[in-house]
Amino acid sequence: MAEETIRDVIVIGAGISGLSAAKLLSESGQDVLVLEANARVGGRTLNHYDKAIDYVDCGGAYMGPTQDRIYRLSKEMGVENYLCYDDGIPIDFHRGKWRTMYGMFPDSWNPFQVMDLYHMYHAIDDMGKKINMTAPWDFPEAEEWDSMTVKEWAEKTFWFQLTKDVIKSQCQLGFCCEDTELSLLYFLWYIKGGCGFLRFTSTENGAQERKFVGGSQTISLNMAARLGEDRVLLSHPVTTISQENDTVTVTTLNGKSFKSRYVIIALPPAMQNKIAFTPALPPLRNQLNQRYPMGSVIKTQVYYSRPFWRDSNYSGLIVADGIVCGTQDDCKPNAQYPAIIGFVAGDAAREYCEVSKEERKQMICQHYAKILKSDEALKPVMYIEKNWMEEPYIGGGYVGYTVPGIITKYWKALREPIGRLYFAGTETATKWSGYMDGAVQAGERAAREILHNMGKISRDEVWQEEPEAQDMPALPFAVSWKEKFIPSVSGFLRFVGTCAVLAGAGGAAWVYKDKLQKVFAK
Repeated sequence: MAEETIRDVIVIGAGISGLSAAKLLSESGQDVLVLEANARVGGRTLNHYDKAIDYVDCGGAYMGPTQDRIYRLSKEMGVENYLCYDDGIPIDFHRGKWRTMYGMFPDSWNPFQVMDLYHMYHAIDDMGKKINMTAPWDFPEAEEWDSMTVKEWAEKTFWFQLTKDVIKSQCQLGFCCEDTELSLLYFLWYIKGGCGFLRFTSTENGAQERKFVGGSQTISLNMAARLGEDRVLLSHPVTTISQENDTVTVTTLNGKSFKSRYVIIALPPAMQNKIAFTPALPPLRNQLNQRYPMGSVIKTQVYYSRPFWRDSNYSGLIVADGIVCGTQDDCKPNAQYPAIIGFVAGDAAREYCEVSKEERKQMICQHYAKILKSDEALKPVMYIEKNWMEEPYIGGGYVGYTVPGIITKYWKALREPIGRLYFAGTETATKWSGYMDGAVQAGERAAREILHNMGKISRDEVWQEEPEAQDMPALPFAVSWKEKFIPSVSGFLRFVGTCAVLAGAGGAAWVYKDKLQKVFAK
């Protein structure tokens, strides 16, 4: 009877994180097997192909400066990129009020509103400076910030509803959840990991600057091809993982079993609940997986015969309430049909996922017609959507998020190996978590943890900084003196109050100067 093959490492999950781990291990001479539950690779990246449009990204798509790991990997895989359209005027639309935007901030004639908006982004970045990215539970304010939602913080910090609406939209657009659900600490940690508010929210010089030619899933397809069909098994959902003394046995839904010396789990925490572990997971890890939901999002693409919004010098970027919380011009170079990409996220995704696809399309087009002030928005030539909430082995998008109390109570277990089990996935990244770049960081870190355990590299080599891409440098943002030093509303009022007190004291001193001179003369 032939002896059962024992691999060096089994990787569970053939998204960018799992395949990055497998690629690094294979290049280091290890025998690797990747098991994927779905009938495709790519995880939260997915290309849709159609003769009329060539391809479209239905999942993770964007890359920009400081995302140097995914840039390096894309170059290795022969995948080029292009700049996203970012000319023209962006639009803010909240509570029925239409505004143009300056950068990522709604225009306002009210100087106090301007103060409040700029105070918002300065506060996010300043608070983020206190957070330890690898141990965000370990600093003086951690428990306080993790005990409140983003909405609670916004209500007690900012003066104007407009500012609170912008924050709410960022929770929907950036995290696919509501400001009433999201831990303030997670919100601040995540944006700091995205290199600050401006980098996190911007197109040019920011996180949405570029997309990949041929679609981002191509990176995973090319990694899987290099590993080979015999090393990447699709349609193999893992049901059980059993650790013995020196090996791990992994069993899949179709009854097949595989053995290895180590396992990397490159799945969102919520999806790890589908696996039965022997021995059972440690209590904190088990509880963490139960408390780390995926975001709610339907990603939509509406195609038109021409980019009519550019006639009015609109950029195609919209931040709004309603069915779609955010859009961007999604016109590929030399594409036959221009498009607007739109995100139905958070509560809107939960509400509108129950209507038909045709109804969603009509509602979205009506939304665009109102905001873009053009009936041409009602005449799409094609509509494509992807509801990530219905994916059984992914569970949502773009990323898992934490409600209050999770980081300070459970997050110590997030990356901690359990025997021969190691953890990857973009949720475990410390930079650009939730993005493809974070997925690469997490996968390669987990692979190096195993290489260290094997005695092949030193502990100092596990966490590695990525050199900046020379042809995608992170440029500083041009910030005016006013933007840099503008006070908060509260700060301004304190300053005015202090000036009033000093002026009053000065006036009294002038009125009573003769008496004061006699007093000081004694």
